[in-house]
Amino acid sequence: MSAATPSEFPPPVTSGEFIDEPRASGDDVIEVGILIIGGGAAGLGCAIRLGRQLAEQPELMDQLGEVPIAIVDKGRSLGMHQLSGAVVDTTALQELLPDRTPEELGSFGPVRKEAVYVMGRRRSMRIPTPPPFHNKGNHVFSLSQLVRQLGDVAEELGAFLLPETTADMLLVRDGRVVGVRTGDKGRDRDGSELGNFEPGAEIHAKYTVLAEGTQGHLSMAAIDHFELAPESAQVWALGVKETWKVARPLDRVIHTMGWPLRTGARHREFGGSFIYPMGEDKACIGLVVGLDHRDASLSVHDLLQDLKLHPRIRSILEGGERVGWGAKTIPEGGYWSLPRRLAVPGALLAGDAAGMVNVPRLKGVQYALRAGMLAADSITASLAAGELETACLDSYHDAIHASEVGRDLYRVRNMRQTFHRGFFMGGALSSMMDITGGRFPGGKWLNRPDAEQPVEDGGRSYAERDGSYTFDKLSSVFAS
Repeated sequence: MSAATPSEFPPPVTSGEFIDEPRASGDDVIEVGILIIGGGAAGLGCAIRLGRQLAEQPELMDQLGEVPIAIVDKGRSLGMHQLSGAVVDTTALQELLPDRTPEELGSFGPVRKEAVYVMGRRRSMRIPTPPPFHNKGNHVFSLSQLVRQLGDVAEELGAFLLPETTADMLLVRDGRVVGVRTGDKGRDRDGSELGNFEPGAEIHAKYTVLAEGTQGHLSMAAIDHFELAPESAQVWALGVKETWKVARPLDRVIHTMGWPLRTGARHREFGGSFIYPMGEDKACIGLVVGLDHRDASLSVHDLLQDLKLHPRIRSILEGGERVGWGAKTIPEGGYWSLPRRLAVPGALLAGDAAGMVNVPRLKGVQYALRAGMLAADSITASLAAGELETACLDSYHDAIHASEVGRDLYRVRNMRQTFHRGFFMGGALSSMMDITGGRFPGGKWLNRPDAEQPVEDGGRSYAERDGSYTFDKLSSVFAS
């Protein structure tokens, strides 16, 4: 089979389709003060910080009308679209909620032990934990449970939640974001109206916070419309994760590198696995693989099933039961792939929607929380100054880059790109970058779009699934 380049076969959709002018008026418009798109860590961090700041400044609350803060989320309830199992640096979380301990928010406890293995098909070799993988002192959470807890706090502080609601269109008038248009409800798969049909509504706001998570279509539309795209393309990984009820408690965080991925530079297969303990009787296991690989037969889901057959992994999971499955994309472009500006008139970009993920550490929750908090600070300052057009644009962007979000991402600004040279060369270069704080080898290593990477059939084959320990994709999606 000859190589094909995915970018030669673009999907029949453009980001411009998600930008429109407001068309409703009067009673057909829902007016809110601050509109947050996405009920994840970034959106809820913003809502909680805003709720507390507005409670201390009632004159600002009065500016925002009957619904000062509204959160639009597509899930039936908060937490339904978060994949459980996450190791979280709790610095931002404890600043956001200083009156609550991590355990009160659902932590399974701090990380006390960790191990890193380089894997072969049947063997594994433990190596000293590389600095990016150091997690001692961080806490293990079920991310879905943490989000539910944060949602409860946000609602206690006055945020109004609109669940099962999609934000379909970003509304822009005279160069300023003024809100969103939500999607219709009650249509069948052909688009025909059902008996419970409800048309979408326009929600107008003074500020809109785009915290949709990875590959949020409104965020991507805003980046294109306002010409925020950086010189270095955003690139992505696909992560597949399972939650297991285990027969024996796991006492450490585990990361693996190598097999079932191929390490040669010509394959461009970058990624690794993680296993996190979730209390005495549960653990989660996941595999993350960059989407700029060259093998059209590569299936991250199936690679995870094969990984579970490795003796090292089987000894952890065998005798247990899978209780959940999920998959998501992860922005991996890093510092050079952040938007040129993180705010435009009327709107701000926060969390995964803007690519705020530290790829070497596989961490983004604390950055999302921090970005939401800084977005709230900038909005509050803007309201106090009466500057709807410019205050957020200046203060939020600069605050992100001055925070641990900008500092950490700048330190690892070229690490993801080194692995285009293969696992071993990439590991050596990334170690030098870590030791020198990114100064050596220096420079600006740019990403090319994943879709411009030619792919061909690599002839991969996968072990047959037994339905009790390893699973096919259909039954896995059913368990999501």
